[in-house]
Amino acid sequence: MCGRYYMSDETIWEIERRTGVSISQLWRELQDGTRDICPSQYAIILRAEKDYFNAEKMRWGFPGFQGNGLPINARAESALQKKTYRDSVLNRRCVIPAKGFYEWNNSKEKFAFESAENPILFLAGCFNWFESERNLSEIQTSGTAASRVEKRFVILTTEARGRAAQIHERMPLLLRADEIRAWIFDDGKTEQFLHREPEEVLGCKTDYEQLSLF
Repeated sequence: MCGRYYMSDETIWEIERRTGVSISQLWRELQDGTRDICPSQYAIILRAEKDYFNAEKMRWGFPGFQGNGLPINARAESALQKKTYRDSVLNRRCVIPAKGFYEWNNSKEKFAFESAENPILFLAGCFNWFESERNLSEIQTSGTAASRVEKRFVILTTEARGRAAQIHERMPLLLRADEIRAWIFDDGKTEQFLHREPEEVLGCKTDYEQLSLF
């Protein structure tokens, strides 16, 4: 799975250089003292805007069934067979840029994974629109739990390979920089991407900090 990932100022500059999309302002709006991105938080994603890339903030995680849980990952191999994800994968694909991501082993030890060759990881994802409650002040003013529509994304995962497989059985579905346009715009290649084997060579590091997900 992918339960947390992280960014850096250098990552933001490199994304702008490689994609031509300006995201510095979005990054400044999102910074809250940490560069770690956790489930339910807003994050920067890249998606289609007509025939070019657009960057925007979206919340990480689809609402759970009947309000239970927060699905943050979708298995790439079966996403097209799942009602929750099928339409999003077919019509609303996105890319989540990251410096790296974390995984925890069975002993709850945290490991950070980054590309051994590139300063950015491009994670494949999809998004959809959902209703969510407005903020508390609006509810108190109106007396009702008024709703609004917001976009939310999930990260697609695949079977882990290499060093990552020693820590966890799943890892994000990674794209090369020259593949992100095809993932977002080329419907004919979607299924091919979903069933690919990981190609990115990942480096792994840990500071042996005992940090639990819970």
